[in-house]
Amino acid sequence: MTRTSAEIRTAFQQFFAERGHEVVPSGSLVPGNDPTLLFTNAGMVPFKEVFLGREDRPYQRAVSSQRCVRAGGKHNDLENVGYTARHHTFFEMLGNFSFGDYFKRDAIRYAWAFLTEVLELPAERLWVTVYEEDDEAAALWLEDVGVDPARFSRIGAEDNFWSMGDTGPCGPCSEIFYDHGPEVAGGPPGTPEEDGDRYVEIWNLVFMQYDRGGDGALTPLPKPSIDTGMGLERIAAVAQGVTNNFDIDLFKRLVAAAAELAGTQDTEDSSLRVIADHIRACAFLIVDGILPSNEGRGYVLRRIIRRAVRHGYKLGIAEPFFYRLVGPLNQEMGEAFPELPAAQATVERVLRQEEERFRETLEQGLRLLADDLATLEGDTIPGDTVFKLYDTFGFPVDLTADVAREQGLHLDMAGFESAMSAQRERARAASTFRAEYGGAADFGGTTHFSGYEVKEDAAEVIGLYRDGGAVNALHAGETGMVILDRTPFYAEAGGQVGDSGELLAQGVHFAVDDTQKYANARGHIGRLTEGVLQLGDAVDARIDQDRRHRTTLNHTATHLLHAALREILGEHIHQKGSLVAPGRLRFDFSHFEPIATDALQRIELLVNAWIRRDEGADIFETDYDSAVELGAMALFGEKYGDRVRVVRFGDFSTELCGGCHVPRTGRIGLFSITTEAAVSSGVRRIEAVTGEAAVEQLQQARETLNSAADRLKTTPDQLLPRIDQEIIKSRDLDRELGRLQQRLATQAGQSLADQAEEVAGVKVLAVSVESGGDSLRETVDQLKNRLGSGVVVLAAVADGKVRLVAGVTKDVTDRIKAGDLINVVAEPVGGRGGGRPDFAQAGGSQPEAVPDALKQVLPWVRARLEQ
Repeated sequence: MTRTSAEIRTAFQQFFAERGHEVVPSGSLVPGNDPTLLFTNAGMVPFKEVFLGREDRPYQRAVSSQRCVRAGGKHNDLENVGYTARHHTFFEMLGNFSFGDYFKRDAIRYAWAFLTEVLELPAERLWVTVYEEDDEAAALWLEDVGVDPARFSRIGAEDNFWSMGDTGPCGPCSEIFYDHGPEVAGGPPGTPEEDGDRYVEIWNLVFMQYDRGGDGALTPLPKPSIDTGMGLERIAAVAQGVTNNFDIDLFKRLVAAAAELAGTQDTEDSSLRVIADHIRACAFLIVDGILPSNEGRGYVLRRIIRRAVRHGYKLGIAEPFFYRLVGPLNQEMGEAFPELPAAQATVERVLRQEEERFRETLEQGLRLLADDLATLEGDTIPGDTVFKLYDTFGFPVDLTADVAREQGLHLDMAGFESAMSAQRERARAASTFRAEYGGAADFGGTTHFSGYEVKEDAAEVIGLYRDGGAVNALHAGETGMVILDRTPFYAEAGGQVGDSGELLAQGVHFAVDDTQKYANARGHIGRLTEGVLQLGDAVDARIDQDRRHRTTLNHTATHLLHAALREILGEHIHQKGSLVAPGRLRFDFSHFEPIATDALQRIELLVNAWIRRDEGADIFETDYDSAVELGAMALFGEKYGDRVRVVRFGDFSTELCGGCHVPRTGRIGLFSITTEAAVSSGVRRIEAVTGEAAVEQLQQARETLNSAADRLKTTPDQLLPRIDQEIIKSRDLDRELGRLQQRLATQAGQSLADQAEEVAGVKVLAVSVESGGDSLRETVDQLKNRLGSGVVVLAAVADGKVRLVAGVTKDVTDRIKAGDLINVVAEPVGGRGGGRPDFAQAGGSQPEAVPDALKQVLPWVRARLEQ
């Protein structure tokens, strides 16, 4: 009986539920409290703390179908997806678990019963392996279950002994393989031919029975446990009688949907399989709260999205398409994972925005890569070329590697890494002065901060640094850093910039430009303008009070902005970074789309309303758990101890913060947003000003408005209608210019079209033209429209370089691919190119060979059309 993937998932959970197992829903793809993992990559990850004895569950047996991703870090299958039958970025792991309850006998019996009785797999198709020293498991399989000894083998520790790490729980494994039959290449497990596709591992039973100590010694666990894993996609392929996972029902709908978007019926195309795989990973990563970014999990998500988009581009999909596969995915998996349909709109919006942002980079990168490949000698793309595409144009290295792989080329990764290292050195050389005093991190003293209460304080010099090293004295004219035993100067932290000011003593003046933290000390960085400053000297430390005041206005306003964003945009808003300076504030936060103008206005109005309420600052210390119960928000980048400082304003803002604030919100006066923009995908940035700076901004805006009205000879209240008139006039002129350009292009196209020759009902044109650049592509489009059914190749020579473009009408792309054709023409002129089935381009360095190259087009096309 053939079962669907959904039926197998349900049958597996029901089988074990009937045997006393708790059905546990899939955990998040983001491992909880496990910094060692980028993603949940195995079914046992949500139970890791249980196996380690750090967490208790109200059950001793569990069964789950866990969502997993292997696309980053140690477990990374991304590069293999699309090229093998069984690699995926996203997969489901079926698993049954025993936490000190049953052990080997029951685990083996359960597995055999499910495979042979529930799924009705023939026993003669199953092959079993055990760890070479596990006589107990061997006896259970051979004597208890009755597995044929001819289909049984013992395997070494590399494949059949599992461990959670270098130390801790571990134990032998028993793996079950399915034999697809002699018509498929490959040998049994443990033989030199085992890497073939005939024998496929479908289930791994881990017998967790030892604790490995630091010396490598194995001690029996008091409560041996069971952890099993069976990939749903693999067992579905077996149950459905196919050898490729992409032929199972889980993927058929997705492949078909992608093929429809691409306008192709070739569902065996590896690009379709890449897209079908990637939409599952991307959708569920977004469901679990990950957004595309340039670091960590968000960067892996971005890589997967971009890889899918590149394969769509390769298939000739000209418009954003990836988000359109969320609907078909929802139909396939929404019932099993209701969190997917609940988040469908968000997932679609995030994917569409990311693809739209990337398409321009993709087209530019592919064009530049094609130009470089046109003059490539040998089969290796130089590292500096890979680095230029990555660093200057934002073209991902893995996509360059994908293109290279498809064309039989390699990347000079050593050269790329060398270029990256050189860039890092340049960045380090250009780093700020703070690095000069890195040695102060080892300073053993402590500075007491008194700046919450006072703006001026008497202090003693306990540390001096110059040119990166500790000294006993600073002399007039020298720059350096002074460490005091106590200070009113706030050291940069939590986004708030360090204070400036001065240190004074008899005949001594030290101008403080900045204040930084170094372990428990506070470093006052600046220049000694007068006298000699020595260790042990007493000084009067005075901050720049006006600068501090303006900074506190912006810091409190940042808290109010954070609260307003969460109230108006939603609870998904979280701080991703901030800058609190005297002249402005900058706030970075998680959000997946630009903020509409009306929403920005509401945010600004709400902050100003809270300012007018003139709420007093309620600032106190408490323990961390109590602060969280009060609803306090923890700020990005901060580390909190047992005691934390809570800053609360009314009932609208409560945060953990060590910064400086106004005593009442009314002191802020006015809050004005200056910009809202993207920092990276999924992260937005708002910049704003307060107090006097906000008033100055409004005055400047009024002056700009009046000047614009004067230039257009109107009044400010009539400025918009006057601008509309000018826009209409400009559009009319643009239309007229476009009509003239279209007329010229049509005349040129008509002239060239007359030169086309007909082959098997298809018109073929291969000529040299004088135009170049983007006009070549426009001319190809004109000719394709005019020919109706045709193949076009145009060549242009400029500055000793050859530019080639090829176009194929849609009705012919099943027989003629523009990418294949362009390489035929490019090779004689010393080039190489690529592109979509309907359009491709290339470059070359031998203009004298253009006539002979073009002569190859007609016979090459004829050979394929007349097959």
